[in-house]
Amino acid sequence: MRLRDFGGAAPYDRGMDIVIAGGHGKIALRLSRLLAERGDTVRGLIRNPAHAGDVRDAGAEPVVCDLEAAGVEEVAGHLPGADAVVFAAGAGPGSGAARKDTVDRAASVLMADAAERAGVRGFVQISAMGAGDPPDPGRGEVWEAYIRARGAAEEDLRRRDALDWLILRPGRLTDDPPTGRVHLAEPPIGRGEVTRDDVAAVIVALLDAADVRRRTLDLLNGDTPVADAVAALRGDGR
Repeated sequence: MRLRDFGGAAPYDRGMDIVIAGGHGKIALRLSRLLAERGDTVRGLIRNPAHAGDVRDAGAEPVVCDLEAAGVEEVAGHLPGADAVVFAAGAGPGSGAARKDTVDRAASVLMADAAERAGVRGFVQISAMGAGDPPDPGRGEVWEAYIRARGAAEEDLRRRDALDWLILRPGRLTDDPPTGRVHLAEPPIGRGEVTRDDVAAVIVALLDAADVRRRTLDLLNGDTPVADAVAALRGDGR
């Protein structure tokens, strides 16, 4: 079993225990696979029981929990023993403006409430570039609802003293093969693409770097190896 580096504290001999909200998402399945392959425990919260097999095949334990219907006590009951929550849920393509609010905002708030209730401090939120900015009116009502929901979810996290939160804003997501090289920094860093595999790899590295918290980070593919990009954040004096 590997030694875990936890924010500069003395390392100890066990893997992490991570709960992923939106456990059947494309990034979530990649993240589950990476974490499980190195010996971490992963629980993936899913709404649809039919997705349990895919989550299990990725190395995670599927947990059926509808974040649009569950209460905070139910969700908190799935979190004991976790080191961190990764919020990877989203209403997804084809959903309307109403579900952008109930999933992209309200489900994030629910997960944060549940993490506080369960005493889980680590919270990594996968957000979106442009969250919190005035939305482009030319992109329509649903896009406006999405950006506003993501921005509101971010603001909710920033007000929480009980969580060691981290907000990650990937650029346009692709299913291209991983590059292992990224541009990871506080916004703005411009616009561009990033592979879902590289997003998952960055999240793994950030989970290990528990001293990189209470920050909002943009992510694109770039020239810096993932490990070096995260190490630079650890050594930038913040």
